[in-house]
Amino acid sequence: MVTRESSRGLLLGMPVCLIWGYVAIALFMTGDGIELAFLSRYIVDLGFTPTQASLLFTVYGLLAALSSWSSGVLAETFGPRRIMLVGVVAWLVFHALFLTFGLSAQNYPLMVLFYGIRGLAYPLFIYAFLVWIAQVTPGARLASAMGWYWTMYSIGIGFLGTYLPSLSISRIGFIGTLWMATFWVALAAVLIVFMVKDRGAPREDTPALLVERLRELSRGVTILFDQRSILITAIVRIICNLTLFGFPVIMPLYLTSAEIGFTMEQWLHLWGVMFIVTIFTNVIWGWVGDRIGWLRQMRWFGCVGCALATLAFYYLPLMYGAHFELAIVAAVALGICVSAFVPMGAVFLAISPERQGAAISAHNLAAGLSNFMGPAIATLTISWLGVQGVVWVYASLYLLGAVLTCFIRVEQPKLGVEAEPVPHFPTRPDAGQAI
Repeated sequence: MVTRESSRGLLLGMPVCLIWGYVAIALFMTGDGIELAFLSRYIVDLGFTPTQASLLFTVYGLLAALSSWSSGVLAETFGPRRIMLVGVVAWLVFHALFLTFGLSAQNYPLMVLFYGIRGLAYPLFIYAFLVWIAQVTPGARLASAMGWYWTMYSIGIGFLGTYLPSLSISRIGFIGTLWMATFWVALAAVLIVFMVKDRGAPREDTPALLVERLRELSRGVTILFDQRSILITAIVRIICNLTLFGFPVIMPLYLTSAEIGFTMEQWLHLWGVMFIVTIFTNVIWGWVGDRIGWLRQMRWFGCVGCALATLAFYYLPLMYGAHFELAIVAAVALGICVSAFVPMGAVFLAISPERQGAAISAHNLAAGLSNFMGPAIATLTISWLGVQGVVWVYASLYLLGAVLTCFIRVEQPKLGVEAEPVPHFPTRPDAGQAI
């Protein structure tokens, strides 16, 4: 049994040895998410259709789903640090190609190609870090550790990634803002290389052969059919982030339309407020979920809460127009409720403790499919249902998720029991070494 190193203590539920890695997640997601809230509006303003704008995000999400599926096993095999750096390099290369030969040239096929391939890169960075977290965190505190992870994610993609464009677009333009993203992503890489010292904990029972790792990757799909609770949890995982990836596609078109009357800056501030809320609630929900029960929290506050907040996000502006304060209410409600899904990763691991690698592969696949399904639903329905119809599809799926949680069977680890970090993601002896 591997003993817990002194450097692997917890600070308010966060592994101390990975603090700089958490900061790197915030910086990376700042760069990755800097265009999320305005790119669809900008593409439509260039002369493309809303369906074309949605399709761009859909292709991105599909490739991100494939990468998400494999990221955990790749991190197990080659080490989280290596895979995170591969993700950074790929992201920088294809982001530059997207801007130079796609967006600036208004070449739609190349826009789809390069932006889509960039979607392969970001899961390698963020989900490989989940492997790192699981290596050093006791099972009973895993939801809290992941709460901090999602907090940093929100700081990046939501707070900095949304508010920076609201300041920079008027000064350096849309394209300049998109180029600015490379600075934040590169800075994240610097932190991973030079500031995170943890190398990962080797275990005697680690599979040593690459073929075994690839077999574990395939189990990330087969486990969906072998264990019903994993399949149901994966469906709920897909549902839980639909609005996070779907709303940035449809809401800029809706809220900045002549019918509603918000400016682009107001929309960016509104979306930013939602993520500011999650910065705090991700941590709070991680703590609460460890105490009141993961499934109870996700069912009532996550699924049901998100259904109501999703409808409020559409109908409050429809009834009251560009009333910023009322729109803020909907944004705050959505932020509170969507962060209630923080224990999701811990649920996967707890359902199948004997097949941890397969469980996390299934989790990552579902997480990536959420990135895909949000824009895909918009792409398939917006032309004949409109924004209102898309919103109702999202809300209905959230209610379906609430029902599905009743069929998940999981034994949640108890607090107060001293335990070593469980072998969520066993690694090779050199698994965390830098390239």
